[in-house]
Amino acid sequence: MTVAAPPASSAAAVAAPEPSASPSCVERAPQADKAWEWFRSMGAPKYHVAPMVDQSELPFRMLCRNHGATCAYTPMLHARIFTQDKKYRCAAEMLTTCTEDRPLFVQFCSNEPQHLLKAARMVEAMGICDAIDINFGCPQRIAKRGGYGAFLMDDLPKVEAMVRGLAQGLRIPVTAKIRIFPDLAKTVEYARMVERAGAWLVAVHGRLREQKDLSATRADWDAIRAVKAALSVPVLANGNIRHLGDVDACLAYTGCDGVLSAEGLLADPALFAPRREPVASGDVSEVGGRDGGTLAAEYLALVAAHPVPLRMVRGHVHKLMWDWLAEHTDLRERIN
Repeated sequence: MTVAAPPASSAAAVAAPEPSASPSCVERAPQADKAWEWFRSMGAPKYHVAPMVDQSELPFRMLCRNHGATCAYTPMLHARIFTQDKKYRCAAEMLTTCTEDRPLFVQFCSNEPQHLLKAARMVEAMGICDAIDINFGCPQRIAKRGGYGAFLMDDLPKVEAMVRGLAQGLRIPVTAKIRIFPDLAKTVEYARMVERAGAWLVAVHGRLREQKDLSATRADWDAIRAVKAALSVPVLANGNIRHLGDVDACLAYTGCDGVLSAEGLLADPALFAPRREPVASGDVSEVGGRDGGTLAAEYLALVAAHPVPLRMVRGHVHKLMWDWLAEHTDLRERIN
C-alpha cells in the first residue's frame, strides 16, 4: 500500500531511531558488522544529498553540507565511458571533490560487470570517496536504451553479479540504490539479494520504475519499512523528503538509518538545516523563497572556488530564485 506518511501527531510522538543492527530474527549478512562499523565511523550520517545528473556537483554538494547535509553522492557516472574516455573522467562536473567533501559516495551506472569493476577500481585508487554506489534506480529513457539503472530489474542475476564483483574486487564498500517492484515480497527479496551479494548499505527509492513523475506519485514508505526490517546492513529511505517534517516522519515510520533528498534539496539546499522548522509531514513548505537569494549567492561563491559548467549553475540559480524570476522576467532573460 502506498502511504503519504503517518499522521503528523504519531510522527511527532515517535523519535527517529538511532542507527542499529536489525532485529535478531533477521539473518545477518556476513558483512553486516563491518558495514555498521563503517557507517558509524562516518558519523552515522542521516541526511544525504541524492545523486542527481548535472545537479549534485561539488559546489551544490558543499552548499548542502554547509546547511546540514551529512553525506552526499556524486552525479551518476557511466562506468564504460569513464574507463575509456580521459576527457570524460577529467571533466570538472564529473568527479571534482575537495577535502571537506566527505563522506562521499561515487555512483556509477553500468550493465557490464567488467567495466563497472574497472571504473570502481580507478576511483578507489584516487582515495577520494568512502564507497562506490551502483545505480539500479534510474528510470529515464536513456537508462532504458543503455540497459542500466532501474531496467536491470529485468535481469536480477546481472544485478547480483555486479554487486558481488565490486564486493569481492574492491577494498572500499559497495552500496546500491534500488527501486521497488509492485509486489512487496519481490521487493524485499530483491533487497536481500543485493545484501547477500555484498552491499554494505542499500538506499531504497519507494517508487516503481514506471513512476517517474514525482509530483504525481507518493513514495511507498511501507515498502521501504519492509526492506529495512528484512536487512541487517544500514538502509536509507528515498522519496517524499521535502522538508524536515518529512525527514522526521520518514525515519520514525520506516526505521531507516537516514534519508536521501533530491528535488527537495534543489528547491531548498538548507532543507536539513536545524534552523528549518519542521512542518507537518505531507504539507508543502515555502522554502526556496525564504532565503533563496542568500543561498544562490553562497552557491555562486562556491562555484567561483570550484568551477563547473554554466548549464549547472543556471539550473541551480533558477531553482533557488524561482519566485523572483517569475516576477522579474527581465532578470530571468539576462540569466538565460
